[in-house]
Amino acid sequence: MKLALFDDHRLGVVVDGTALVDVTSALPWPHDPDPVTAGWWRRLCRDRAGVCDALARAAAEGTRVPLERVRLRAPALNPSKIVATASNYADHVAEMHGVQERTLGRVEAWMMRFDVFLKAPSSLSGPAEDIRLPADVVEAGHEVHHESELVVVVGTGGRDIPESDALDHVMGYTMGLDITVRADADRSRRKSYDTFSPLGPWITTADEIGDPSGLEIRLDVNGEPRQDVRTRDMITKVPAIVSYASRMMTLVPGDLIFTGAPPGVGPIRPGDRLAASISGIGEMRLGVR
Repeated sequence: MKLALFDDHRLGVVVDGTALVDVTSALPWPHDPDPVTAGWWRRLCRDRAGVCDALARAAAEGTRVPLERVRLRAPALNPSKIVATASNYADHVAEMHGVQERTLGRVEAWMMRFDVFLKAPSSLSGPAEDIRLPADVVEAGHEVHHESELVVVVGTGGRDIPESDALDHVMGYTMGLDITVRADADRSRRKSYDTFSPLGPWITTADEIGDPSGLEIRLDVNGEPRQDVRTRDMITKVPAIVSYASRMMTLVPGDLIFTGAPPGVGPIRPGDRLAASISGIGEMRLGVR
């Protein structure tokens, strides 16, 4: 099942990648359109298995609305945190030596090791929004890079989750861009500007994806291929990432985990058009300004 948030943060089931059916009324609890107080969303992430039959019936019986007639929102509401994974593809680690030499004048060895860090939830934006480059960053001449990634949407959550059980705690998967300023500053600061976490176009539930290690991630800038990789090339796979993160912080339903940048990162500039896709999930087309 593919679940989208649209218009006034209503819940839709995407059909054939071309339309959606509004299934908000099939939820067994009240729908709160305010993203700040929308606890219904976290409850859906936690309890989706118990309502999936009702959502499927509503999708089969409801009216299909073409996607071009709705405004898709980021498929996440007020997550308690965005966890991001660093240095999780060997070829990306290799390319970052050259990127850091060019942008910092040195290589930071500690940044070449796998780990996790946090991004501000306020950096989230949806598939209908442009990426906005901060004026001070542009004026300072810093490069701003795209990083297209598979994103885990936490379901039941928990702490100290065993790697063997980790996928049972996943509600689904979506696509995210970890937009990054290349400068001499903390990762969280450089990656947390507004619109620096585009997310979408919807969530494909975990039961439909199955094993997340066989997905293809692609990103083009102005029609030029930049990134093309399979998730099986991750150094640390999704179950291990979920388990590792849960040892440091309790994962809460609706939290997001960016699983790491594939190789092929590069600068984006005002006027660029980005097309990003992940097999089994969908595609986003974003502008830069």
